[in-house]
Amino acid sequence: MVAVKEQLEIIKRGAHEILREEDLIARLNSGKPLRIKAGFDPTAPDLHLGHTVLINKLRQFQMLGHEVLFLIGDFTGMIGDPTGKNVTRKPLTREDVVENARSYEQQIFKILDPDKTTVMFNSSWMGAMSAADLIQLAAKHTVARMLERDDFSKRYSGGQPIAIHEFIYPLVQGYDSVAMKADVELGGTDQKFNLLVGRQLQEIYGQPPQVVLTMPILEGLDGVQKMSKSLNNYIGIAEPAGEMFGKLMSISDELMWRYFELLSFRATAEIDTLKHQVKEGMNPRDAKFQLAEEIITRFHDKAAAQQAQSDFIARFQKGAMPEQIEGRQIAVTEGKISIASLLKESGLTPSTSEAIRMIKQGAVKIDGERVDNQQLEIAAGSVHVYQVGKRRFARITLV
Repeated sequence: MVAVKEQLEIIKRGAHEILREEDLIARLNSGKPLRIKAGFDPTAPDLHLGHTVLINKLRQFQMLGHEVLFLIGDFTGMIGDPTGKNVTRKPLTREDVVENARSYEQQIFKILDPDKTTVMFNSSWMGAMSAADLIQLAAKHTVARMLERDDFSKRYSGGQPIAIHEFIYPLVQGYDSVAMKADVELGGTDQKFNLLVGRQLQEIYGQPPQVVLTMPILEGLDGVQKMSKSLNNYIGIAEPAGEMFGKLMSISDELMWRYFELLSFRATAEIDTLKHQVKEGMNPRDAKFQLAEEIITRFHDKAAAQQAQSDFIARFQKGAMPEQIEGRQIAVTEGKISIASLLKESGLTPSTSEAIRMIKQGAVKIDGERVDNQQLEIAAGSVHVYQVGKRRFARITLV
C-alpha cells in the first residue's frame, strides 16, 4: 500500500473539497482498502469528458489499492435528479434506464480496471423496499433540512412547484451509501448536499459517516458553461478520434490547463514543466497536441490519436487555420438555418447578401471544405468551424 502522505497528495489533486480530511487520513492510516463510491444516473446513453472527472479520480483510488464501487442509479434515474434544476425534471422510463445503463458499463472500463471495479445498481436494495420501508426512510430527514438545499430554496421562495418525489431523491442517494457501506463518496460540487445526506444517514444507521470528496464541474468547449450534451459543448468519449481531436484543439489556451488538471494522468510536475515551456515561448498548440493525444489514446488507441493529429494538421494547419478559434452559439428556432443566415447571425458577414456573394466567390468554408451551395441549410445541434475569406473564423454551435 502506498504511503498515506503520497496517497493524500494524489487524492487531493484537482479535488474541490474533502469533508472531513481528518477522517480520510484516519481511514487511510488503518491500512485497509477503502470502499470508494460514485453514483451515476443513466440519463443519457453516452458519457462525456465531464463525467470522466469523477471516473478518473476513481481510477486513482484503484491505483492506490482501494475498491471502487461504481453505482448505476437505475432506481434514482426513474425519479429524476432535481439538482440544479429550476423545474421538476421528467423521470426516465425503465427501458431508457436499462439501455443507458448497459452503455455505461461498456464505456467506464475504458478508464477503470474491471477486475478492481464492482458495478452496482441501487434497484437491488431500493426495489426490495416496501412502501412502509420508504416512509421510515423519509422519517429520518426533515422538510426544513431539504429546503436548505439551494435549488429547492430558490424554487420554494419563487413559488415554483417542488414535487414530493424530488425530496425522495437525496434520501435514496444517501441510503445508497448505507447499503454499500461506503467509506468515501465522490461527486460534483453540485452534489454536496446529497453526499452530506449520505453521511447523516450512515450515522443514523450506526455506520461511520463516509468521507465526502467533491470534484469541480468541468467547463465545456465554450469555457463558460458546464460540459453538457444539452448545451452541445461536450466531447463524448465514444466519439470518433478525429472529432475528439478537433474539439480539443478548439478550446482556449487557458481552458487547456484546466483540462490537463482534471483529465490528464500526467504528474503535476510534468504539467508544470509544460506550463513553463509555454511561458518561455513554446507554441501552446504543441501542449494541446499532447493533451489530445493522451485523451484520445485512452478512449481509442495511440495509432488513432496520431492519425487524428496528422489529419488535423493536414486539414487545418496547412490551410492557415488559426490556432485559436472563437466559439459562438446561435439559437435555431425551426431546427435548421440557411448558411447565409448563419453567417450573418454569427457576425462573419454583415448581411445575408454579402454571405451569398462570398459563397459565390468560393470564400466560405465549413471545417476547411469550400461551400458552393448557396441554399445549404445547417441542422440544429451541429458544431462546425466556419471560415469567410482568409481571416474570419468561428466555431459555431447551433442550439
